[in-house]
Amino acid sequence: MEYNTQKTQLHMPEYGRIIQQLVERCKELPTKEERSEMAMAIIDFMGQRNPQLRDEENYKHKLWDHLFILAEYDLDVDSPYPFPTREQLAEKPKRMEYPKLQGDFKFYGKSILQLIEKAIELEPGDEKEALIEVIANNMKKSYNVYNKEHVTDDVIFRHLKELSENRLDLTGIESLEKSKIYYTSNNNNSRNNNNSGRSSNSNNNNNKNQTNKRRHNNNHKNRK
Repeated sequence: MEYNTQKTQLHMPEYGRIIQQLVERCKELPTKEERSEMAMAIIDFMGQRNPQLRDEENYKHKLWDHLFILAEYDLDVDSPYPFPTREQLAEKPKRMEYPKLQGDFKFYGKSILQLIEKAIELEPGDEKEALIEVIANNMKKSYNVYNKEHVTDDVIFRHLKELSENRLDLTGIESLEKSKIYYTSNNNNSRNNNNSGRSSNSNNNNNKNQTNKRRHNNNHKNRK
């Protein structure tokens, strides 16, 4: 009895020994035309054995790469894709850059950075000043929520200056006025709340008056 440990090691175990043997047989065929025809059949078989690959982008390209790996980078066939080299597959992926928001600034979020870049691109004027004001107000709100403590305007101004790499500087301003956007929104909300409260009180008063009228009529009938 022959055990798997005694057999040739599989280069990609997920494809199984049958496909590995087919690849070895493909390499032994005498002509390139025969090898290419068998390679196409093996690719189809590999796709059937691993249907989950079909959901991936460029899955056909991946199958051909896997076929070349199974052949130990030694397979002379006509391929629709260039075969990778050992060096390319062994190459380590590039180091991912960490987000710029680290340490004291991580709670501001990426959207703040995007708004800052947008403000930097704008020409000097009312629109740019309004956007900077919105940015600063959002930064102050995020700081208070995350740190659960009040922050002074000068701290926000210093953070904004640093995040914008000195391109947005409000450090010369004494205080940060509430943004017109939030101010208008809050005023509208408070007006709506007041109006709803007045409507509620009016309804309560009407209900009380109707109840009193019913009591008066009932008392009048009983006396008769």
